Amino acid sequence: MSVRDMVEKDYYAALGVPKDASATDIKKAYRRLALELHPDKNPDDPKAEARFKEISEAYDVLSDETRRREYDEARALFTAGNTSGHPAGGYGYQPGGFRSGGSGAFNLDDLLGGAGAGPGPGLGGLFDNLFQRPPTGRGPRRGGDIAAEVTIPFEKALTGLEATVRLPGAATCVTCAGCGARPGTTPRTCPTCRGLGVVSRSQGGFALSEPCRDCIGKGTIIDSPCPSCLGTGRREREQRIRIPPGVADGQRLRVRGRGSPGERGGQSGDLEVTVHVLAHPVFGREGHNLTITLPVTFTEAALGASVKVPTIDGAPLTVKVPSGTSSGRRLRVRGRGVPRGGNGHGDLIVTVEVTVPRPADLSPKARTALQEFAHAHPEDPRTSLMAQMEGRL
Repeated sequence: MSVRDMVEKDYYAALGVPKDASATDIKKAYRRLALELHPDKNPDDPKAEARFKEISEAYDVLSDETRRREYDEARALFTAGNTSGHPAGGYGYQPGGFRSGGSGAFNLDDLLGGAGAGPGPGLGGLFDNLFQRPPTGRGPRRGGDIAAEVTIPFEKALTGLEATVRLPGAATCVTCAGCGARPGTTPRTCPTCRGLGVVSRSQGGFALSEPCRDCIGKGTIIDSPCPSCLGTGRREREQRIRIPPGVADGQRLRVRGRGSPGERGGQSGDLEVTVHVLAHPVFGREGHNLTITLPVTFTEAALGASVKVPTIDGAPLTVKVPSGTSSGRRLRVRGRGVPRGGNGHGDLIVTVEVTVPRPADLSPKARTALQEFAHAHPEDPRTSLMAQMEGRL
């Protein structure tokens, strides 16, 4: 991240959070936007793709405590409005240039001590101390952790799988080596700004600086964009990870050493993946138990029956429904549930649902048989209910 990026890009606005937002709020905002703008949900939508890259870049910075602090310090120095050391007339950054006491602007490159700077040292040395690599005498520094999400089918959550996880942020495009131009071509220097990315003009004794409109502040013009990255020079990063059997919806998996690389020999950070499991049309899940609702007829429930039940992993199994089973009764099939991480499996919970035939489905013979059954077996299932109520009056 360059000093110019720190000053000109408002990462908080990109994520829609205040500057004092907590790490949790930043993560929630990023996840909400990432789900909304993800390329899988917005195919062939360049605006959504550009916005997704913008929030990914913002989250890369704001989710890392050290980088966020450096970013805040850089913007505070430029927006304080008093870097000159005088009570009034300081320099503050506003769109289109750095304002000096509200009249005119200051050239960004001059202010950073870059190309075209005067005899003074500018602020380049200060930023070198703040944002560049610490002296080599410092010890190793661990890389930051990366948060990502992946969605898998219900069945794969039971068996485990190798999944591709898309990471926030972007990596250098391998097709164009990051230059953004189609292989065999190269970007050309913008003739308007001569590669500076900004154009300056004098007004009232001050140098007004604003991004070059021809190259949009990049300093180069790409006549033939790279087909892989569409001229950005960056592509979405991916990681292959192993998701173990039995993973639950919303569970977080931590993969050691697969996060951001460390500095000066420091170890890499970790990759934290939140797993989303799609719903199944037939089966549900309660912890390590699978659940299923089994429809049975009135006759099967009254007299008992052996009924076939589908399984998630193969041929159906036979479950015995005891005679006199009422609707809502739960039957347990041992060991046919979710893997317990090397410690066997949970159970399959079968909930019985007694079905009642619709009048249109009853033949005259069936209707007569039901009427004969009602006469042969007179019963009022509400007797105990009424007695309980009468006793309370």
